[in-house]
Amino acid sequence: MSEFEAVVRSQTDQAKRTLTVARRAGHDYEVHLDAAQIRDRLDVAAGHGRRQSGRVDPVLRSATLGE
Repeated sequence: MSEFEAVVRSQTDQAKRTLTVARRAGHDYEVHLDAAQIRDRLDVAAGHGRRQSGRVDPVLRSATLGE
């Protein structure tokens, strides 16, 4: 795995953790921000020919990637 992939994965994993905490706490705005950060990381990865879709939950992935 390249350094680029490692950084994108790490950032995506961190955003997933904070998204989970925000969902459990019922903080809708934080959920929105964390989901946007995940979408951004997926876009960055895709722009460099890397798919990260297996790293996010299916609901977010379908909303993000249109799958």
